[in-house]
Amino acid sequence: MKEIVKKVRLLEPFDVDKITIRRDRYFPNAYIIDLPLNSMPDHIWQDVFERSWKSSRHLWDRKLFVIGDRLRLVTTANEFGDKLDWIEQVIVETNKNIDEHNRLVQLEEETRIREGKQRQELWEEKARIERMKETLRRRFAPI
Repeated sequence: MKEIVKKVRLLEPFDVDKITIRRDRYFPNAYIIDLPLNSMPDHIWQDVFERSWKSSRHLWDRKLFVIGDRLRLVTTANEFGDKLDWIEQVIVETNKNIDEHNRLVQLEEETRIREGKQRQELWEEKARIERMKETLRRRFAPI
């Protein structure tokens, strides 16, 4: 059974002085920035998020990671503002996809419940018919 997924967004407001920004030792002129999320995303949200940013029209360096309840961005100082806008757009898109996922999960659950009730009603109908046949057998069967 699929599960309902909680939406995640950037934590707002947050204390800018507590945001970790440090140089990246692998990429010249790049920085690593950890942006806080409002909660820890589950595996489904992370999967949808990753597919959303990887399929984005923007040709960024693609250095974005979910680490616990943070997004880790690797970028240059010049691109930082644009990447923040892009990240917000990707999160909005991800949460729209999560809404659709949750709608489908709810629909599947409703269908499962309805089909279960139909099976139960069919079973009860068969049981009623069998009881009536048993009554007929007792009354009219040859001795």
